[in-house]
Amino acid sequence: MTLATLAFLLAAAQPVAAEGFEQPDRWTAAASDGVASKVSAVPGDDGQALRLDYDFGSVSGYAFAARTLPIDWPDNYVLRLKLRGRGDVNDLQLKFTDASGDNVWWVQKLNFRPSAQWQELRIRPRDLEFAWGPTKDKSLRRTDRMEIVLVRGRDGGKGHVEIDDLTLEPLPPAPPPSSPKASDPAVLDGDKSTAWHGRAGQSLTLDLGAPQRLSALLLDWQGAAAYRVEGSQDKRAWQTLRAVDAGDGGHDPIALHGAEPRYLRIRMIGEGALAEVAVKDIDWAPTPNDFISRLASQAPRGRYPRGFTEQPYWTLVGTDGGAIAGLIGEDGAIEPAKGSYSVEPFLTVNGAPVDWAGVTTSQSLVNGYLPIATTSWQGQGWTLESTAFAQTEPDEPRLLGRWRVRNTSDQPRTVTLTLAVRPFQVNPPAQFLAQRGGVSPISTIRWDGSRLHIRQPGPVAGDPPVDRLLTPMVTPQSVGMGGFDQGALATPESLPSATHVEDEAHMAQARLSWTMRLPPGETLDMPVAFAGSAPTDVEMALAQTADQWRQRLGSVTIQVPPAKQELVDTLRTALADILISRDGPALKPGTRSYNRSWIRDGAMMSDALLRLGVNDPAIAFADWYGGHLFANGKVPCCVDFRGADPVPENDSHGEYIHLLAQLHRYTGDTALLARHWDRLDAARRYMDGLRLSERTAANQTPDRQMLYGLLPPSISHEAYSSKAQYSLWDDFWGLAGYDGALYAAQVLGKPQASAIAAQRDQFAGDIVNAIDAAAQHWSIDFIPGATSLGDFDATSTTMALEITALQPRLDQRLLHNTFDRQWRRVTSRATSADWDDYTPYELRNVSAMLRLGQPQRANDLLAIYMRDRRPAGWNAWAEVVGREPRAIRFLGDLPHAWVASDYIRAALDLFAYEDKASETLVLGAGMTGDWLTGQGVRIDGLRTPYGALDLAMAGNAKRMAVTIGGGARPTGGFVLRWPFAGAPPATRVNGRSAQWQGDALRLPATGKPQRIVIGR
Repeated sequence: MTLATLAFLLAAAQPVAAEGFEQPDRWTAAASDGVASKVSAVPGDDGQALRLDYDFGSVSGYAFAARTLPIDWPDNYVLRLKLRGRGDVNDLQLKFTDASGDNVWWVQKLNFRPSAQWQELRIRPRDLEFAWGPTKDKSLRRTDRMEIVLVRGRDGGKGHVEIDDLTLEPLPPAPPPSSPKASDPAVLDGDKSTAWHGRAGQSLTLDLGAPQRLSALLLDWQGAAAYRVEGSQDKRAWQTLRAVDAGDGGHDPIALHGAEPRYLRIRMIGEGALAEVAVKDIDWAPTPNDFISRLASQAPRGRYPRGFTEQPYWTLVGTDGGAIAGLIGEDGAIEPAKGSYSVEPFLTVNGAPVDWAGVTTSQSLVNGYLPIATTSWQGQGWTLESTAFAQTEPDEPRLLGRWRVRNTSDQPRTVTLTLAVRPFQVNPPAQFLAQRGGVSPISTIRWDGSRLHIRQPGPVAGDPPVDRLLTPMVTPQSVGMGGFDQGALATPESLPSATHVEDEAHMAQARLSWTMRLPPGETLDMPVAFAGSAPTDVEMALAQTADQWRQRLGSVTIQVPPAKQELVDTLRTALADILISRDGPALKPGTRSYNRSWIRDGAMMSDALLRLGVNDPAIAFADWYGGHLFANGKVPCCVDFRGADPVPENDSHGEYIHLLAQLHRYTGDTALLARHWDRLDAARRYMDGLRLSERTAANQTPDRQMLYGLLPPSISHEAYSSKAQYSLWDDFWGLAGYDGALYAAQVLGKPQASAIAAQRDQFAGDIVNAIDAAAQHWSIDFIPGATSLGDFDATSTTMALEITALQPRLDQRLLHNTFDRQWRRVTSRATSADWDDYTPYELRNVSAMLRLGQPQRANDLLAIYMRDRRPAGWNAWAEVVGREPRAIRFLGDLPHAWVASDYIRAALDLFAYEDKASETLVLGAGMTGDWLTGQGVRIDGLRTPYGALDLAMAGNAKRMAVTIGGGARPTGGFVLRWPFAGAPPATRVNGRSAQWQGDALRLPATGKPQRIVIGR
């Protein structure tokens, strides 16, 4: 078969094979770090085929075959490709790149399991999506390169795929869908009083005019019916698309995702009267989540989970280390595991049904901060509390739920509590990435007299099912269940009594119901275990869990005025969220969307953990992550079950080195540092090679001076994912890495110390020069996020102040302008509608304001961010905060553990922070008058790189007392900040007179308690 360019074939305007596989030397194999790939010719389905062999080894990454292949894409087409192969479940991608190489369109086949037999892949225009790139015009018109890519998916391993018969068939413009024609027009007349009456064996046929990709068929019946929905291209060969054997009549929405028939027919199994039919194309509901959203939008509010029609919120409950990581939603539903079903409460009070839409809700945590979460419904004369927590003892970890109905009136009330097992996650449908939220299919449910057995399909076609157990601790008075065809999921309280259900639609539901007449003040408690066994006493289990968490979260004690207590509670909850979000040694930003471990997140979470004296997770993380470095010293940006990710993100190396140095600074464990030295220094050498690659004559020309000596462009910063940039975020972390490497070399007596010091100093100078050059080149008066763009990103710039000693070397005008501008941006949001959302990584700006000597601004920013915890009672931020709280959007994970670490560091900086340049501990920089009233503040056991610190402060502008204790001995001493306006009055330190320098009182670090009295 002759190879020709697709442009020539398109010009032929007829279906023509574009065989690109007869000559494999036109295809080039390549792979990411640690992955092997090879292309070769093999016998194909027609002539020769291309074979791509891959071996993922122990890493994440990709293998691909690529060639130059110019294509001028028509408006309408079908692209066909034959595939077969051998291997486990991974991801298949077809990529098409324009001449610049920057803009990419792709087709992704996630969880691709190759077949030994040839399979035809058919791609239509809606299947080819814009993947990434800087272009604003994302229309697919011309591409110049094609790649066939195998990406390490769930299974990895080694294998091969064979590719043959690539064809591109131009098609005429797709005509608008024509109205279907029915064998009985009564079903299309818009009148539900007319109907087609069918008996067993009879059929109603619909002609769609042409093959159409469908999402659903909406049927309105006059009474119950059993039937089959079948599809055909020619009215001769029919395929069953859906079987309905227990339909309850009325409105039957039938999902048909993936069907593309020309003809449809409804074949009766028994008698039935069909009043109306509506055929819905793929755009009506492209996915199962869209299908449920359509149903929810037409149902009374409260019948489906909130997330299908508006933005919901939720929080995390689980065990330290993440063995259990469940979710509880703001409306009381509980999801026991990632991707699983949920249990949702429904009430009937004195005969009146109640769901989440008919009540006022509030949220709380035990003691205001423990990860034992409750949602409360407030009704007229009654409350319902939904509580979730994870038990670690006395046996295996398990998630527990408790629903408590209380009669708060002065009259008896008859209540029925129904706990509905539903095929929905708490994690809502707008959430995606590692875990798509929304629908969670259930195929079978069985009640054995004491437990529900819930079977859910495996995550990938061909996988074995997942069996889960639910054990109510009080035997329900009634058990019911049914499939999708019984109420379309909208009425779980009325499911018929049954002990077993199998649902072809994989939308089975069950209910557990209890009815009780409650006297005034009495409660009805219904605890359940999301496991095969349950504790004998749920209240004892809750109390034990609370005690365990108090101990784990209490290494540092903090006392503050009552008005500031929520800040301390939120800090402790943030620590719990970090501990639950981790997966064994892997520190992760979340348990659903961000189910991976990034070194940047882990390094910053570790800083927060170390400051709170919770060292073991940080040590375990460093040990685990260090085992995933590439052989050349490259630090992977992230690691997950697939292994190390090869995507170059040039902050990674500095973050890894910083982490190891911080472990020694806080623990003093020299053996640990020595154990990691070889990896640390390999990462330093790799990073130095990157730095030197940009220290070239080409980058000394006037239009590139702002790039000279910086780390190369990367996509570590989310804003630069479309095109890699010279991000100063990378450079600040790189400089912190040199600092950490120098510290480690000096501690261990390594001969590399002098060379590292020279590299660090040279790099620091290049960063400062690049910032100045960028300001001049882009005519800006602030420090840019990337010197190659001149963009504004103060939250990125904060790292220059927090982790490096650059602050006094930076242009102070640019520095202050940066954070003045950020202050205006944040404070204007309350009265502005020209923003849509922001990320609470901005909490780092609180720390920046402190380091710039602006404590009031720091506190005001913190107050603004605290108002954006959603819901406030659960003390957590998602990765994204929207201006409109109920506008549906992707939130990232909630809670987001990296954001939690940003909050912890900012909150602790109010009390004390390390000034890198002067090697001092700055005390009380965030204390304002409202912190110091009454008993004031006291923090004991705060860990620092110089030892543990105790600090107490109380008073006013006329008299203030400060006590410094603990073993901390910073090299440059302590700096106490005066928290009030005006000059401080006469001051004595341990009875001796002391002088202030402006608003700073400098104190030597003696290792002994110091008592400072200001005023009389």
